[in-house]
Amino acid sequence: MNAARALYSLFTWCAQPLLRRKLRRRAVAEPGYAVAVGERFGRYPQPIDSLMPHSSMNVMGRFVWIHAVSLGETRAAAILVAALRAQWPDMRLLLTHGTATGRAEGEKWLLPGDMQVWLPWDTPGAVARFLRKFKPAIGVLMETEVWPNLVAGCRKQGVPLVLANARFNEKSLRKAQRVAALARPAYSGLSAAWAQTEEDAIRLRALGTNVRGVFGNLKFDVVPDASQLAQGRAWRATSARPVVLLASSREGEETLWLDVLKQKQAPALVHKAQAAINNEASATIPPASAEVQWLIVPRHPQRFDEVAELLARAGLRVSRRSQWHSAPATPEDADVWLGDSLGEMVLYYGLADVALLGGSFAPLGGQNLIEAAACGCPVVLGPHTFNFAQAADAACSAGAAQRVADMAQGLRVACEWAGNPQRLALGRAQALQFAQAHRGAAERTAHALADVLAATRTRE
Repeated sequence: MNAARALYSLFTWCAQPLLRRKLRRRAVAEPGYAVAVGERFGRYPQPIDSLMPHSSMNVMGRFVWIHAVSLGETRAAAILVAALRAQWPDMRLLLTHGTATGRAEGEKWLLPGDMQVWLPWDTPGAVARFLRKFKPAIGVLMETEVWPNLVAGCRKQGVPLVLANARFNEKSLRKAQRVAALARPAYSGLSAAWAQTEEDAIRLRALGTNVRGVFGNLKFDVVPDASQLAQGRAWRATSARPVVLLASSREGEETLWLDVLKQKQAPALVHKAQAAINNEASATIPPASAEVQWLIVPRHPQRFDEVAELLARAGLRVSRRSQWHSAPATPEDADVWLGDSLGEMVLYYGLADVALLGGSFAPLGGQNLIEAAACGCPVVLGPHTFNFAQAADAACSAGAAQRVADMAQGLRVACEWAGNPQRLALGRAQALQFAQAHRGAAERTAHALADVLAATRTRE
């Protein structure tokens, strides 16, 4: 163990009480963080040997371990898992996560014999207990999660550890280079990595990563839930107004949206009462003032109530998805629909004509626009899309998206797009074409994983 990792290991060991306190606090809003806390520290009370199937397996009778830290990575992992099950029908999956939303999503597609636990906190002891307990045949880290002791522990115990669907932006590279004594051994210790883009591959190689290919983004292989998409489109047909979605909004973006309405920077949104509003001291927005039907879906479920209260304080009538029965509220009863449910983004994209991409109007890097494109929903992007830079640029070039400078311009563009039937039809078709043109990463990654395992068997 080099000096940098020894110091890091001491820090992570000393920080364990702080992690426990953080988990307790987060569990107040998200009870999932109180589940199986011992797993975070490599403590697993349940024996697993008795759960092993009696039949031999393609993958050396051992787990294929996939780590998907949060919700987005877990959805990408689901696409890869489907390809792996087609390749190895009797595969036994070990799925790990770091967030409650990721774990809840992953639980939906476990099969009998699979297991799901938290990834252990990155201390040498917790990592060693995790690896001894589950003895995975291979470990697959999704997108960005590279931990120094985890990599070192896998190398010590002979577990090939790879980075799939890898993305690595300039900001991440700069951070890693500042702690190169710690980061370089971690990235160079991976058995393989497959990047989303050439730019990601170049940055990963700068840290010594063994990048074996550029496969594109797994999320292009997503197949939207047909029933959700049909339901969303059926509800859209009942709305007399165009529907504009603020999708996966992050903290502060709903306030930016409200500020645009208050300041009248998007004149097309306000009725004839606008002149009177300009003379009012009140900052509230009068009900039924919008010419579009707004739909807002916050990225994180713990913010659903917070966003509902924010909108209500602004004078808007809010109808929450959790309160809908057979259909959304009418414009006479609601100025804003609030998507306060999990796992229904396909429904929301089907319901919308155009989407504003959350995370791109605040300096957060943007959320995934690929799911919107796969649903045929054109996207308006803010200036901050560094998490998905190439996909964002490609979507703009394909006509599936349009970039704007700020929220004010975003609202104007989205409303104009939604209100122009010819342009909207073209945007929908271009979004679908864009999504379909970039498929195939899942199959390429599954074959590459088989090659890594074959090489491991040869060495054994």
